Amino acid sequence: MELPLVVGVDGSDGSLPAVDWAVDEAARHGLPLRLVYGSRSERYEGPAPSVGRDRPAGQMVADHIVATAAERAGRRNPDVKVSTEVRHADAADALLQEGNNATALITGSRGRGELKGMLLGSVGLAVAARAHCPVVVVRGDRAGLSGTHERILLGVGDPSTSHEAVAFAFREAETRGCVLDVVRTWRRPAYETAGTADTSAAPGQNHAERARTELDDLLRGARADHPGVRVRQTIVEGPARKVLVHRSAAADLVIVGARRRHGHLGLQLGRVAHTLLHHAHCPVAVVPQRV
Repeated sequence: MELPLVVGVDGSDGSLPAVDWAVDEAARHGLPLRLVYGSRSERYEGPAPSVGRDRPAGQMVADHIVATAAERAGRRNPDVKVSTEVRHADAADALLQEGNNATALITGSRGRGELKGMLLGSVGLAVAARAHCPVVVVRGDRAGLSGTHERILLGVGDPSTSHEAVAFAFREAETRGCVLDVVRTWRRPAYETAGTADTSAAPGQNHAERARTELDDLLRGARADHPGVRVRQTIVEGPARKVLVHRSAAADLVIVGARRRHGHLGLQLGRVAHTLLHHAHCPVAVVPQRV
């Protein structure tokens, strides 16, 4: 049985693009969709639905939120199988629990009650930093959300923590039938000066070649498993977070890996992923790698 895509809903305008994106993604992969609402609070700002008055107001609101989201999903694609779940838990905890039996978790960039000036809500950040399955935070401009670029962007960092991200990216590009743009950045070490650098090669050449070799080695298996995927490899000098944010403007999805240390309970999110979650121009997938 295929594990579902799980999308967090909370009744906010910010969660609507996440539902739409998740429906399209579920249809592409032939997966069921599970809509999850989680809250410990009984408080609701605004009029409650006038149904089921024998039930607690908080339960009425929760049921209304997931039912409305399910109706929206059905209108977008009636062929996608949709289920709903209401959990009496903090939103982030509810999604993390659901993530134990999910193909991926999907959230909006901001939820109900988040400050308008925030670039990323606390729930999306916590889920992306702690989940043990891939997490997609649906954000970005209209072109990125609609998937019109026909291009997936994969940012490759440390090879030891990128294997799951590479596999995820190749599957996604194959399913969409689009180009996979793989970017590996490199930086000249701060201690390397004109007096200490290897003068037998052009400045930076050794670092660039090392990055290219590492990237070729990392992609070799995935290329063999997905021979139909069109791959463009780019080796570029510069800070990865800035390079990827810039290139995300021409992508439908940007994918990066993340470390997940066994037994570590805190937030586990690198600088590159953190920056993309706040500033990317398209949805961001954070794919965990156990280390």
